[in-house]
Amino acid sequence: MPRNIRLAATASALALALAACGSPAEEIPADGGGLGSAGAPVSIRVIANDAFAKQWQDQLVPEFNKKYPNIKVTVDGVPYNDQLAKTMLELTGTEATYDAVLADDPWLPQLAKTGALYDLKGPELAKWNVPDYDWADFNPTPLAAGQWEHKQYAVPVRSNLLLMFYNKTLYKKAGVEEPSAETTWDQYFADAEKLVQDTDGDGKTDAWAVGTYFTKDPLTPTIWQTVLNSGGGRLLDDKMRVAFNDETGVKALQTQVDLLKYAPPGASTYQFNEPLEAFRQGKTATMFMWGSVFKGTAVDKDTTTLSPDEVGITTMPAGTTGAGAHRGIWTAGISKKSKHPAAAWTWLQWVTSKEGEKFTAKAFGTFPARNSTLDGTPPAAWAKPVYEALKSGYEVVSKGQMWRPRLPESDAVQQILALQTSRAMSGQATSQQAVQQAAQEITELLKSKGYGQ
Repeated sequence: MPRNIRLAATASALALALAACGSPAEEIPADGGGLGSAGAPVSIRVIANDAFAKQWQDQLVPEFNKKYPNIKVTVDGVPYNDQLAKTMLELTGTEATYDAVLADDPWLPQLAKTGALYDLKGPELAKWNVPDYDWADFNPTPLAAGQWEHKQYAVPVRSNLLLMFYNKTLYKKAGVEEPSAETTWDQYFADAEKLVQDTDGDGKTDAWAVGTYFTKDPLTPTIWQTVLNSGGGRLLDDKMRVAFNDETGVKALQTQVDLLKYAPPGASTYQFNEPLEAFRQGKTATMFMWGSVFKGTAVDKDTTTLSPDEVGITTMPAGTTGAGAHRGIWTAGISKKSKHPAAAWTWLQWVTSKEGEKFTAKAFGTFPARNSTLDGTPPAAWAKPVYEALKSGYEVVSKGQMWRPRLPESDAVQQILALQTSRAMSGQATSQQAVQQAAQEITELLKSKGYGQ
């Protein structure tokens, strides 16, 4: 008898019936494909973002194989702008290439709606659960990024928050007190005027106050979305109707537009790399950016001119209801089309286990999602203040619901916001006009999908 026992006759009959209907469905062995053996290893594939896929393949997979040597993992990197479309094709197609897929924070509902992802807490995978996985140890904020309609379709593999970086040296030269979680937007703008300065005394401005996203990009609206949330506003209400077309929404967008006054020349074209480079070269005193870049910004000498004692990190300035942050969690789930769900789920459990998370935190500077890691001994001295900022940020995000819309049309909503935000940034529209246009287009989109009826 072959090693992999076939499913019962009823399941075989169902598979044949599906094939006859034009949906060829190969059976999954009763043992989920097993975990392999020295003579017959199991191979699985993972689709990931190319920003970190090579790190995973070169360092994370070998570490995993120390414990599970017979599960061969291939991690394929895909450019960010192509990843959602390719993953959707994977989950809705008839041929399965990947056993595990990754989702950026706003994509999860759209991927889950395909019906092609396992509920990781459901009965189908329970037989392969690792006993000490400890779901309760996850911080609720990053864990929620993998949830939709009361099911856990994915778990956090790379936690992230939009936070405020600041250059302590430039603050000191300007005679300005360093920012904190209590710093308001009014105080920030008062300080920004002083942070545009001539640091070498040659009569020319060589340092500016801020760098962040300004040009058209799906992530550019997250800046004013965070301002909106910290001022008590929301993008959508509980019935998925537009809720930002008001004074609070216009003020939030205008706040981001006003940042350009204190940014370096040409900052209107900034996306991800440009503000990062400006800050790392000591040209900007603050940067609103994803916290996961901290190691490359303050520690790695190959990528930055700064040192850990020069770089501070905290939540974004406070609005009327408190400080700001924005959730951006990469999660991973298991495809129902996988021929090896046991191996895929075993891999994902290890990557997001206490052991796996500690490894990634130390090797890559990846932010933890588990409370035990956040409260434990940091992998390096520089991580201690970062972990404190992250914990505060998790609380802020949860309290202010600071994330992109949680619906399958999230990406489409964000694209509309990106276009209208860029119009305001470039002066093609006022903040009020941009907000009104975005509200109109999003309302039409959501109504066409049956929301808000």
